[in-house]
Amino acid sequence: MQFYNTLTRTKEEFVPIDPKEIRMYTCGPTVNNYAHIGNLRSYVFADILQKTLEYSGFEVKRVMNITDIGILSSDADSGEDKMTAALIREGKELTLPSMRELAEFYADKFKEDLKSLSIKEPAGIYFASDYVKEDAELVEKLEEKGYAYQTSDGIYFDTARMPDYGVLTGGKTKRDEEHARITENPEKKNPEDFALWKFNTTMGYESKWGRGFPGWHLECSAIGLKFLGEQFDIHTGGIDLIPTHHTNEIAQSESATGKKPFVKFWLHSEHVDMANQKMAKSAGNFVKLGTIIEKGINPLAYRFWLLMAHYHTKMNFNWEALEASEVALKRLYRQYLDLRESVGSIDPTYQQKFRERISDDLDTPRAISLLWDLTKDEKVSDADKKATILDFDKVLSLGFANLKEDEVPEEIQKLVLEREEARKNKDWERSDEIRGATAGMGYQIEDTDSGPKVSKI
Repeated sequence: MQFYNTLTRTKEEFVPIDPKEIRMYTCGPTVNNYAHIGNLRSYVFADILQKTLEYSGFEVKRVMNITDIGILSSDADSGEDKMTAALIREGKELTLPSMRELAEFYADKFKEDLKSLSIKEPAGIYFASDYVKEDAELVEKLEEKGYAYQTSDGIYFDTARMPDYGVLTGGKTKRDEEHARITENPEKKNPEDFALWKFNTTMGYESKWGRGFPGWHLECSAIGLKFLGEQFDIHTGGIDLIPTHHTNEIAQSESATGKKPFVKFWLHSEHVDMANQKMAKSAGNFVKLGTIIEKGINPLAYRFWLLMAHYHTKMNFNWEALEASEVALKRLYRQYLDLRESVGSIDPTYQQKFRERISDDLDTPRAISLLWDLTKDEKVSDADKKATILDFDKVLSLGFANLKEDEVPEEIQKLVLEREEARKNKDWERSDEIRGATAGMGYQIEDTDSGPKVSKI
């Protein structure tokens, strides 16, 4: 099994630290609003990764944070605090309880999105606000080791003390445009130094340094160290997290523990663009999963659309592409439902090919092409096709096991019988009229050797 490791910038064989249990961390959402479908790509990717590992026989312990406290807008150490801005936007009181209430509302909506996309919830989902004590302890440890210093607005990590700072980006650090627009703190020793704790006298958590909030990067280190240990196997997220968040997470974690690497494999998924621009709430060019559902489109069509590209491939969302994806998925559903026999045995040749493809850095496009090949293969019995599709779906999670034939309305059934009578009498004109009428009512008739098959369009 091979994955592309951002840390080494190569595709390498995956060997777990402990073969009995793979420990995996996924960067969770900032719950200041509804997630958009661009955000959700990284969770579909992490889900495929977890299910591939489990399909290969591994036990997986996956943990994810929920950012629900006053973090800043990006890697910047000043500027807009997303959670406070959300409280103001919704006219809520500027208090920590109000912040938690708002966070829980959007966290629940996020979990609904995960369910709609057949994403398995991690074993542990932890609100950052519940681990501020662990954050503060980590800052104290960094202070004791000489990696932290204080300025008038907070505690900062001294990147000059870490010779290999920026290892995730090949030894070079890059700050995003949003950071570049924000005025630097002139008290910082180095431009790349980042906040471990930011003072805030209006609202925040009490600490030995005064009231404030943990730095954005701190919560993932604290939660990862607490629940997965000082070194673990896999860390996932979107590519936008590489140059700042994940770079700084490595710096503070390895400096605190003295152990390297903090994480053995770093895996990152590409963006979903819209109109060739990164999908973002701040830019106003985004789509919520709820909007897809409101349009009557199966949310699994979006999952299917994502899986038709490799997770390293940037995708450009448009409604035509999603609708085409739904049509293709419905075709697969129809072919599965037409396998009338009971479930047989998994075809070993197809299973081996599927394992090879999905274990090759999660090559979902080639795995899905195998699904199409299987449905057309006349050498495989219908019963075995059914079993093999269900086996593939342990990873792909496209909902085959839950498929049921729609009950055909009595009116349609009568028309089908009338059409059969017309065909017996060679009244082809009437036969075609009825086929057209049923199509207009949302049902298609397919003539087979065993009689007519009726399915919803």
